[in-house]
Amino acid sequence: MPAPLQINLNLEEDRTLRELSYADGVPERVKQRASALRLNAAGWTVNPIAQHLDWAPQTVRETIHRWQAGGLGELWEASGRGRHRRWSDDDWQALAQWVKEPRRYSAAQLSHKLATERQVELGKEQVRRILKKKLRLETDTTQSPD
Repeated sequence: MPAPLQINLNLEEDRTLRELSYADGVPERVKQRASALRLNAAGWTVNPIAQHLDWAPQTVRETIHRWQAGGLGELWEASGRGRHRRWSDDDWQALAQWVKEPRRYSAAQLSHKLATERQVELGKEQVRRILKKKLRLETDTTQSPD
């Protein structure tokens, strides 16, 4: 049977992980990883930590191995994670110009126009959400404070 995974934290590392687990603006996953590491350093083994955090035991093991391999920087997600947006700011500018034309376009027509003229595949609902978001941002920046 392999030896249980156990890390030792010095006072500075423990303080940093404690502050990180309560900090604002830090992703929830990072906070949980910091808590898992502190629990392990306090003597908890993998399975109790997994049950406490409602994680799979392998996730706890990976967190501990990541800490051992790279320290604090390994608590964050690697860059490039998640879906990348399909449209660029140039596409948004083209969309904004089409909306300003005297002719009125529906979201479905704008979606089709993006696909044919700019090779950007967006559904009509996504076009509608992008327009709402961008127009709201423009309105917020052009309004003067009271």
